[in-house]
Amino acid sequence: MEKVVSLCKRRGFVFPGSDIYGGLQGFWDYGPLGVEIKNNVKREWWKTIVYEREDVVGLDAAIIMNPQIWEASGHTASFTDPLVECKNCHHRFRIDQVENHCPDCGGELTDQKTFNLLTEVYLGSTEPKQKTYLRGEITQGVFVNFKNVINSTRQEIPFGIAQIGKAFRNEITPGNFTFRSREFEQMELEFFIKPGENEANKWFEYWKKQRLNWYTRLGIRKENLRFREHAPDERAHYARAAEDIEYNAPFGWKECEGIHNRGDWDLSRHKLTHNDFTPWVIETSGGVDRATLFFLIDSYSEVGDRVVLKLHPKLAPHKVAVFPLVSNKEALVTKAGEIYKNLKLNLELNPAWDDRGNIGKRYYAQDEIGTPWCVTIDYQTLEDDTVTVRDRDSASQERLPIPKLDTYFTTKLK
Repeated sequence: MEKVVSLCKRRGFVFPGSDIYGGLQGFWDYGPLGVEIKNNVKREWWKTIVYEREDVVGLDAAIIMNPQIWEASGHTASFTDPLVECKNCHHRFRIDQVENHCPDCGGELTDQKTFNLLTEVYLGSTEPKQKTYLRGEITQGVFVNFKNVINSTRQEIPFGIAQIGKAFRNEITPGNFTFRSREFEQMELEFFIKPGENEANKWFEYWKKQRLNWYTRLGIRKENLRFREHAPDERAHYARAAEDIEYNAPFGWKECEGIHNRGDWDLSRHKLTHNDFTPWVIETSGGVDRATLFFLIDSYSEVGDRVVLKLHPKLAPHKVAVFPLVSNKEALVTKAGEIYKNLKLNLELNPAWDDRGNIGKRYYAQDEIGTPWCVTIDYQTLEDDTVTVRDRDSASQERLPIPKLDTYFTTKLK
């Protein structure tokens, strides 16, 4: 895990938030490469959940909503974690993260208390200001817009509303790098169905399979994923059934995505019906930050003295890197520049340019950031308009005509 964290900062994937001022626990900034991976994760999710289906539409709801929403949904009363505090150093911990004594100083712990995770905000220019909350989950924005979506589209039950967005939780003990943060991004589907256990069970199993397949299609090894069913006493207040897709991280099996049968909890709390019945909801709720972290961990490998980030090409920040063999030969640099500009026209490729140092070091640098293919323009290129294409994972090379490059990479990505 330490190697992944080091790589992330060194290569510009993830930085501590507010780094020059000592950081702020539970907040992270995504650098030039990290934001590309994160955007690719979101893009692939949206393509799978929305674009490739006829029964799902998208939504982007506000982060701050009327506080009555959180009262109706049960979050102001039930969105809590059990908390203990050290009597000596006064550090606070979730009860499931400690045993008998403080992990920081060995001190005695207080009795368990409940701690609400909603982050309060105050609106208005005069006192008293209106108290509301940063959303603790993106879900409620979908439910309160249920009627708006039904009335403005041709969707009928069963159908889904998808959303990607930021959420905030006043976590007691954020940690494990970006796994548990106070600001994070979610990608969720609320799939509305007719009421009834049989219907719910059918769609619950369907979405379990769909969501597991998404992670494996994008490169996570099957043996590093599993389902874990929630016991009745650990389910969220809204869940009739819940299972997590867990990833075998260096810090243990951890939740990557949850699949929940929310029943009619949410729509009934907001007093919303459709055609004289209250739909039930099957939810898939995944963390963008967690997925990004697990894709990075799962792709990290060491081959001899080099680090190779074997990201699925669709997730890689750059699909292609373009090199002139040497940087002091104008003809090579000019030809390489032409190829680079042409490849940039294919927005899916997001090519990188690199003319620093020797060719071997450039290959190693691209391996480390996960670039699947490198194109080298050499002296033979000036003679026959062919280039060397190197594959990241096998390190094998082949000569290709320049006019075929765009089609070659597009086909590879498919």
